[in-house]
Amino acid sequence: MGSKIYVGGLPYSTTEQQLSDLFAVHGAVTSARIITDKFTGQSRGFGFVEMSGDSEAQAAINALNGTQFGGRTLTVNEARPQEPRSGGGGGRGMGGGRN
Repeated sequence: MGSKIYVGGLPYSTTEQQLSDLFAVHGAVTSARIITDKFTGQSRGFGFVEMSGDSEAQAAINALNGTQFGGRTLTVNEARPQEPRSGGGGGRGMGGGRN
């Protein structure tokens, strides 16, 4: 089982290949993903990297957290599981009746 790492503070122009290369120095990268806005397709400035081993992941976290990349300071830590989202959303209130 690999370790999933959260990477925040990425420049919006960062590619998944650049993210993978950044972490490959510290061990085998199994995947690198930049999160994008679902409507515009633009980067949201963060992503996730999965590494093949826990020790490699920890080494990458220790080495890269707080460092500069593309003029921005990276936040690198172990990814937490995604919390379930409540469905729904803001329904439209139909106030004021018609006669």
